[in-house]
Amino acid sequence: MGTKKLSLLIPLLLWIYTGNAQESNKQKFKKLEWLTGKWNRTNSNAGHSGYETWNKISDLKLSGKGVTLKSNEVIFMEELELTVKGTDIFYVVTLPGESKPVYFKLTKLNHHGFTCENPTHDFPKKITYKRSGNHVKAVISGDGKSVDYIFVREQSR
Repeated sequence: MGTKKLSLLIPLLLWIYTGNAQESNKQKFKKLEWLTGKWNRTNSNAGHSGYETWNKISDLKLSGKGVTLKSNEVIFMEELELTVKGTDIFYVVTLPGESKPVYFKLTKLNHHGFTCENPTHDFPKKITYKRSGNHVKAVISGDGKSVDYIFVREQSR
């Protein structure tokens, strides 16, 4: 095969591969759309409450927020995102005061939940969401430690 033909073939193959990866990510994102809405935490410490909200921004992006309250005062808030970077899907966490977000790569996905991992992060290294009806159990874990977050979907009014 001549150099000229090869130089035309490589961009075509990359375009086909990227298009297939994009379609695959769209299919994967459909399995994440159950997350949209407001989820109230049911296992907060005494005097505290919390919730997560998730919104569909596009076929390839969900935007969220995790909030912890003491009485009615916000004491912790994190920006959350599920998005595509390259050919992979990432759960992205941005904390107040941090200059860079932390990326957790989607490693497992089905209609009942997902797992995202970042083995180089201090804590957590793994984030797992598993749903059962209107309930979700989110677990952050790593290095032998684990924290459970139990949520119930807020009903639309």
